[in-house]
Amino acid sequence: MADFDPASSDTAPPAAGQRAIPRGRMALLFTVMLTTAAGNTAMQSVMPSIGTSLGVDDVWISLAYSWSALLWVICAPIWAQRSDRRGRKAMMALGMLGFIASFLLCGIMLWMGLVGILPAFWALLLFAAARSLYGGFGSAAPPAVQAYVASRTPRSERTQALSLVASSFGLGTVIGPALAPLMVLPFFGLAGPFLIFALIGLVTLIALRLRLPDDVPRFPARGSAYDAPYSGSPTAEVSKEEQEESQNAPARLRWFEPRLRPWVVSGLIGGHAQAMILGIAGFLVLDRLGLRGDPAAGAGPVGLVLMAGAIATLLAQWGLIPRLKLGPRAASLWGIAIAALGTVVLGLGQNLHTIALGYSIASLGFGLFRPGNTSGTSLAVSRAEQGQAGGVTASVAGASFIYAPALGVWLYNYSDWLGFGLIVALCLVVFAYGSRALQADSTLTLDRR
Repeated sequence: MADFDPASSDTAPPAAGQRAIPRGRMALLFTVMLTTAAGNTAMQSVMPSIGTSLGVDDVWISLAYSWSALLWVICAPIWAQRSDRRGRKAMMALGMLGFIASFLLCGIMLWMGLVGILPAFWALLLFAAARSLYGGFGSAAPPAVQAYVASRTPRSERTQALSLVASSFGLGTVIGPALAPLMVLPFFGLAGPFLIFALIGLVTLIALRLRLPDDVPRFPARGSAYDAPYSGSPTAEVSKEEQEESQNAPARLRWFEPRLRPWVVSGLIGGHAQAMILGIAGFLVLDRLGLRGDPAAGAGPVGLVLMAGAIATLLAQWGLIPRLKLGPRAASLWGIAIAALGTVVLGLGQNLHTIALGYSIASLGFGLFRPGNTSGTSLAVSRAEQGQAGGVTASVAGASFIYAPALGVWLYNYSDWLGFGLIVALCLVVFAYGSRALQADSTLTLDRR
């Protein structure tokens, strides 16, 4: 790139005792993920109320995200591979541009529908089209951030490093619902959060362009780069293997190749359970609290429930994983079991307190499961394949949102227990399958010999 600075590209491995990623850059990466997460959860806080105001059936609100999720699945691996050639910064910037354009246009279309300029059908259709910009281009940022961190972090520390990245999403999901009711402005109404987060995204993009140096992806492979992280004395075969990995172009990673298959299968099934509970939660609050007749008043309680769940997610990712030193397998299995328990409590909830409690327990479980699955995918492949691994992780997460939220809402509207029963069943399937198929943590955290 024209403004590439070799001195700041991180092409050399970090010296012993130094941070692999400087604090300032890590904070900027954290902010990129934080902004997108806060915007998306602020949107989730108001969309049930917007749908009710427009007179649209709940299932159509959920389906409005499907095209965007499908584009995410298709595009995330493409942007991840391009990040290996063009650099992570370029893909992060592209992702932020997709986020800004999507939120700006979504806000405008929904506002026009709410004030009667557009019929509800066209407002929702144009919203879905604008949302697809996030799936198509916004999907460039998360795998680039993940690959940036993973390729600069020793294997023994990667679970905690990726948990920190994932926790930026967790913090964003606290901030988004907390701010969403405050962003319901007098003129723009329920569309206000979309427009304000488009502006916040623009500020984040400017900071990214100015503060993060252009990079050439680094895949350190020479002897001493691997000595410090593993404390023991790696054999000559280990160093030789890692050198060969970095010098040869990695083959294209496929979802169901043997190294990734257990993590992808568990991630898909568990991701569908998570997507369904996210789809149901907002409508559940409106129904159980009797707020269908006053949808504008629903943004606050829905935001409160989502915020409680986000705090539980942070507890998992900032507290339990590092404190208990949970590896990928342990975090995934414990997490999915806790998520099943939370789903049962949520299904039984009839007031705001019980609903928030159930959603928090489920979020705590998924807060353990998701980074466990992400780090397991990362540790299953070589350092040179981290860009592609990030794309697989992002596309698996996106695949969960193609139809699962709409299916969950449709089943919930037909019968509460059909929706919640399927979520619990999916969690139990992941636990049974993962107990048998997921690789032991002791083998994942050791360097391959």
